Amino acid sequence: MYPLIKRFFDLTFSVLALLVLSPLLIPIIIGLKLTGEGHVFYLQERVGYRNRLFNIYKFATMLKDSPNMKGGIITTTRDPRITPMGGFLRKSKINELPQLLNVLFGDMSFVGPRPVMQKSFDQYPAPVQEVIYNVKPGITGIGSIVFRDEEQLITEVRNRGEDTWAYYRNVIYPHKGKIEQWYQANQSFGVDFKILLLTAWVIVQPQSDLVYRTFPEVPVFSAKV
Repeated sequence: MYPLIKRFFDLTFSVLALLVLSPLLIPIIIGLKLTGEGHVFYLQERVGYRNRLFNIYKFATMLKDSPNMKGGIITTTRDPRITPMGGFLRKSKINELPQLLNVLFGDMSFVGPRPVMQKSFDQYPAPVQEVIYNVKPGITGIGSIVFRDEEQLITEVRNRGEDTWAYYRNVIYPHKGKIEQWYQANQSFGVDFKILLLTAWVIVQPQSDLVYRTFPEVPVFSAKV
């Protein structure tokens, strides 16, 4: 029953959000068109519900050829491929707002595991790959909150001269898998509502540990290998 309620919520509030946010979205679209390389949206193939692929919408924040430049698909703090306007959009998370279209179309939900590229998906342990997208991916989720400083974390790993993909494979993805499995076992309207509130909170208080006080059973992430 809850998936049906969740879809009704997603459909209703994605339409309302697009309407309410249009005074913000339209100037951003114009600004992106007039700056950087002139492209507004960035579409990228991601793994979605039942491991089916779909195109995710984001505001363009990086150079068009970024995946083929140094750094590949891994983005770090102060990445030179990020455009001037893109830096603000990424820090404020405004670049994620076009995903409201994915919610409207039914590819995503407001809350769920973050959809990743196939190469990143392949880094998950096999048991996690089998279950992580048994629910629709989300604009935000418990993983998004716990790993809100992921770019900074990867920057530190790279600065230490370590293999970033090995760090993802051995540290980040196993933990993401655990907390996303926790979400699937505990998802409810109340949990989703708290995650939405926590998402807004950590944008203004990024160092807050409120997520662990709200959900004390969520495994605490340690940045150490």
